[in-house]
Amino acid sequence: MGMDGAGAWRTWSCGMLLLFGVETHSQVRPMTTTPTGGPGQPLTVEVWSDVVCPFCYIGKRELEAALSRFAHKDSVVVVWRSFELDPNAPANSGESTYSMLSRKYGMTLEQARVRSAGVKERAETLGLHYDFDKTVVGNSFDAHRLLQFAKTKGKGDAMKERLLKAYFTEGRHISDHATLRDLATEVGLQEAEVSAVLASTAYANEVRSDEQEARQLRITGVPFFVLDRRLGVSGAQSSDHFLQALEQAWGERGR
Repeated sequence: MGMDGAGAWRTWSCGMLLLFGVETHSQVRPMTTTPTGGPGQPLTVEVWSDVVCPFCYIGKRELEAALSRFAHKDSVVVVWRSFELDPNAPANSGESTYSMLSRKYGMTLEQARVRSAGVKERAETLGLHYDFDKTVVGNSFDAHRLLQFAKTKGKGDAMKERLLKAYFTEGRHISDHATLRDLATEVGLQEAEVSAVLASTAYANEVRSDEQEARQLRITGVPFFVLDRRLGVSGAQSSDHFLQALEQAWGERGR
């Protein structure tokens, strides 16, 4: 079962603070689950995020920058988990990003444009180009099903990256099956297999399972990063912060 629309949009609150120019403090918390990994095993970083969340793309880049400086980067496995900001969104809402923000947060369209500019500027510092004038606001469920399928083929990271770029930079309609099929073949997935997945309900259970696990882990905002089930990091933090978290999680393995 997905969350209602209002509840879903509340999960974006950590990102919206950044959008409104409010400084958020770094948040790292110990997880209440049994830790995974240990000496001689990979450090697993699970990332709950949505492909229509601007802070999730920023967080991905910041994590990658941290990993490039992490001494044990070759022993890290990143796993992309599904999380929908609005499970009840139509395939194409007909809204622009600005009109959606205006409606949800009671601001004018001009205010939405101005405040979105701050997010775009931060993205640019990481080499990401956001074009909010072109984004097609809609449902991301099938994109998540495709991501789950791509993971089984060893293409999870490539598919995640392609979906994010398609949405934020190219203004592609990621609820559209033809678009999803094109994006999938670009990262090396077989067109016939992708078409079969999209035409069915395949990998729906995997998406719902990730979302259910997010609730069990008390994840209330995305992006959210879980390191070896030991530490949780919320929000699109800086690469320095992610590096510290990686080092902490690695150091705690021997305890």
